[in-house]
Amino acid sequence: MTLKDKISEDIKTALKSGAEGAIRLSTLRMVSAAVSNKAIELRKKDLGLSDREILDVISSELKKRKDAAEEFRKGGREDLAKKEESELLVLKEYLPPEISDEDIVRIVRDGVRESGASGEKDFGKAMKIIMPTLKGKASGDRVSVALKNELQKE
Repeated sequence: MTLKDKISEDIKTALKSGAEGAIRLSTLRMVSAAVSNKAIELRKKDLGLSDREILDVISSELKKRKDAAEEFRKGGREDLAKKEESELLVLKEYLPPEISDEDIVRIVRDGVRESGASGEKDFGKAMKIIMPTLKGKASGDRVSVALKNELQKE
C-alpha cells in the first residue's frame, strides 16, 4: 500500500469516527490537498507522487505547523497553538522516526571532514553535503544546531 493510499484510507476511517476524529480528518484532508497540489506543480498529476515526494510534502506541512504554533504562542493564542500541535501529532504518524542526536553528530562530523569546512563561513558548503544523507531522517533545525556546534569547535 502506498503512502497516498494509506492517507486515503485514514481519511475514510476518520470520516466514520465522527466528531472525535475532526482534527485528524481536517489534517488528513489538508495533507491530501497538499499532495495533489505538489503533483500538479511537478506536472505529475497522472502519475502521482512517489512515497519519497509525499514524505517531503508531509515534512513541509509539519514544519509549517511547528512554526505556526510557535508564532501563536508568541501572540498569546494558546488555543490556536494547541490546534496546530494536535495537527502536528497527526502528521508525525506518517513520517519515519527521526534518528538520534548521536547519529546526527556522527554524520555531521563526516560531512564537515568531507567538505573541508573550517569555520562558520563554510556552513552552507557543509550543509550541502550533510542534508542529502539526513533528508527525512532529521529536521533541518536539529542538523543546523549540530553543524553550528561542530563548526565552532574548528
